[in-house]
Amino acid sequence: MQSTAIRVPCGDIHMEGALWLPENHLGVVLFANGSGSNRLKPPYDYVGSVLHNARLATLWLDMVTLDERRTYQPRPSVALLAERLQAACDWLQLNESTRELPIALFGSGYGAAAALQLAVLRQRTICAIVLRGGRPDLGSQMLAKVLAPTLLIVGSLDDGVLNANRSAYAALECKKRLEIIPGATHAFDEPGSLEVVARLARGWFLQHTHFALV
Repeated sequence: MQSTAIRVPCGDIHMEGALWLPENHLGVVLFANGSGSNRLKPPYDYVGSVLHNARLATLWLDMVTLDERRTYQPRPSVALLAERLQAACDWLQLNESTRELPIALFGSGYGAAAALQLAVLRQRTICAIVLRGGRPDLGSQMLAKVLAPTLLIVGSLDDGVLNANRSAYAALECKKRLEIIPGATHAFDEPGSLEVVARLARGWFLQHTHFALV
C-alpha cells in the first residue's frame, strides 16, 4: 500500500502530509501530536501500520511550517493546532476518497488538547478519540462537552501526565476509558509498550467508527 502526498490549505499556508488508504477502508484516523509534525516518526509509523491492517485509513500532516517551528518555541499553541486540525477535517470531508468516512482522532502531547477542541467543534463528525501520553488538561474547559467516545492511554511512569489524564478522565462525561500501561514512560519506548498502545487504539477505533453522524 502506497501513501498519497497531499497539501491541505489553512489560511495563508498549506500543510504537507500523506494519506494512506487501505483497501476497503472503514474510516479514517487523523493524527495530531504536540510538535505539529507527524510524519516519519517511528512510533507513528508503527501505530499507523497496525491501523492500516485493520482497514483504517490515516492522515498525517505537518501542521506547522518550518518557519513556524522557529517562531513557536518550544511548541505551537493548542489554539493553532486546533485550527489546523479543523482545516484537515474540512479537507477529509471534501476529498472524494474520504468524504463518506467516519473520522477519528489520535492525539498526543499538546495535540491531545487540540483534538478535544476539534471534537467539540465537530460533534456530529468525530466518531472516536484516542489520546496517547496526551495533555487533555490543557483543554479542560472542553472536556465536559466532548461527545465522542474517548480513550486515554498513559504510562504508569509518566507521573505528571498520568495525573493530568486522571483529572481529565474524571471531567469527561462521554463514554470513556483510561488505560495505564505498567512500566511505560512518556515515550512508550519500553519493549512491548507501543504494541499495547497500537492494539488498544485499533480496538477503540473499530468499536466506535459506526457512531459517526456524517
